[in-house]
Amino acid sequence: MTTHTDDTDAAGTNTTGHASELPVRLNWPQHAPEVYKAMIRLDTVASRGLDPALYELVKIRASQINHCAFCLDMHTKDALAAGESVERIVQLAAWEESRHFYTEKELAAFELTEAVTVLTDGFVPDEVYERAAGHFDEPELAQLIAAITVINAWNRFGVTCRLTPGHYTPGQHA
Repeated sequence: MTTHTDDTDAAGTNTTGHASELPVRLNWPQHAPEVYKAMIRLDTVASRGLDPALYELVKIRASQINHCAFCLDMHTKDALAAGESVERIVQLAAWEESRHFYTEKELAAFELTEAVTVLTDGFVPDEVYERAAGHFDEPELAQLIAAITVINAWNRFGVTCRLTPGHYTPGQHA
C-alpha cells in the first residue's frame, strides 16, 4: 500500500489543500496471503456467467452501501475501462429514481444486491428474490448471489483495514 505523493512537495507538505489520506490500518493481504489468494479465486469464479457490466455495477452498488471507498475507486475505474457510461455509474446511488438508465434485469439485480447487503433490515424479501428469479435463470442467479456475497466480503476487508482509494489502475488485479 502506498501513500499518494503526487500532491506533496519535497518536505512532504500537501500542496493541494486536500485533506491527507488516512493511513492504512493493516495490509491484510501481506499478513493473510492465503486468505487473499482464496478471495481472488472466489471472486474469479463468482463472476463466471454474469454480464461483466452488470457485475461491476453490482460491485459498485454494494460498495456504495458499505461505504468502501477502496472498492468504489476500483470498480468504478474498471467499469469505465470496460465501457460503462459515467452517467449510469453516477446514477447508481439513486437507481430507484433513475430507473430509466437501466434494464429491468439490472434493476432486479440492484434490488437483490441491496437486500443481501443490508441483512440488518431482515431477511431477503420473497418479492425481491422472485423479481430477480424472473430475470435470471437459476445458474445465473446463483452466480449473482455469489458475486454479491463476495463483494460484501471484500468491502469488509477494505473498510476494516482502511484500504486507501485513489491508487488503483484498471485491470491491476486481473
